[in-house]
Amino acid sequence: MKKPTMLRRSAGVVAAFLLAMSWFSPMQRTLRDTPDTLTLTRAQLEEMRLGPLTLEGEVVSATASEDETLAEAASAEMWLSLLGVPLKKVDVHVSPEKRLVPGGMALGIAMRTEGVLIVGVSEAAEGVAPAKNAGLQAGDVIVGVDGSTVTTAESLTTLLEKSAGKPVHIAYRRAGESRTALLTPFRDEATGAVRLGAWVRDSTAGVGTLSFYDPDTGRYAALGHAITDGDTGSVLTVSEGQVLRADIVAVQKGQKGAPGELKGSFLREGEVLGSIRRNSILGIYGSFDSPAANPLYPDGLPIGLRSGVHTGPATILSSVDGAGVQEYAIEITRVNQQTSPAPKSMVIRVTDERLLAATGGIVQGMSGSPIIQDGRIVGAVTHVFVSDPTQGYGLYVDWMLGETNKIE
Repeated sequence: MKKPTMLRRSAGVVAAFLLAMSWFSPMQRTLRDTPDTLTLTRAQLEEMRLGPLTLEGEVVSATASEDETLAEAASAEMWLSLLGVPLKKVDVHVSPEKRLVPGGMALGIAMRTEGVLIVGVSEAAEGVAPAKNAGLQAGDVIVGVDGSTVTTAESLTTLLEKSAGKPVHIAYRRAGESRTALLTPFRDEATGAVRLGAWVRDSTAGVGTLSFYDPDTGRYAALGHAITDGDTGSVLTVSEGQVLRADIVAVQKGQKGAPGELKGSFLREGEVLGSIRRNSILGIYGSFDSPAANPLYPDGLPIGLRSGVHTGPATILSSVDGAGVQEYAIEITRVNQQTSPAPKSMVIRVTDERLLAATGGIVQGMSGSPIIQDGRIVGAVTHVFVSDPTQGYGLYVDWMLGETNKIE
């Protein structure tokens, strides 16, 4: 076998070098980073940064998109091209422009669950454990007793009292599945009350942040994540709920391993702003009783859909003290390509020294703070990194708009 000549070896080295350089070239990066499907507004499509490439084709077919957030969107097949040579086909979905009123205002959240949530099961001193023996467990939601609806912990107690020590049929839900159990309540000798052998909860309250208000529908989005039970982690199902105007009265700064918290006051004054009609893994949603306004953006802002979100500078709106809504600098450090609604759409890092001095970064109560990039509302803050309070997750505005459309 012939040994390669010096010329051939040199040519091979040059070819390998050129191949490596082409892989890291702006054109190759654009080809790799551009997803097969783009979801944008028309303005975002015109503003796309594609380096040496162009997006060729025309969005002409008005069709209903499979994405619930983009009803009446236009769709087309387009090509990423270099000097007229097509290199990659891209399906483009273009939404009509939409403006929202950005949030950032602190909200008091008061919610009553549908049924009562079991947060623990127990045994009486004499070893009686009706709920436990019947298979009930923490996270189950009791919705009925002997055909009567359970709405509060008090109504559950009343229905159990009527049993007079006889077996009762308990209707409950576990992970969305309806089930029944037969058990016999017992009377607590110390208090005289009839017991089930379970601790239950029917309401919750806390502080969060408004993400946006839609002036076209009167609906709002807030929080960016579900309201869950602190003991079981179960997502609470809404029976009724209210959002109220809140004032931030204190801040517990976040530290590594110990998330901070905004402490707010809202129940004393009780100024109701609207209702809670949906609680999902993507936040809370409902309607306001009167239009919302933002002092920093009185005319609102256009939305920016997920394919237009990119790494780089951005801002959030939040209320962390008595000064009201303020705008703070952040950086979007990672953008996740998502084709269906899911949390953790992007990773953000707080860079604003004012916010870092006041809170240490992202703290509980800031969840829902709108994220603004390139003059558009692109999402909302959802979670903080426990290991680093300067960083956290954000959620695409696409998914939040889709949740407002599910409100009946």
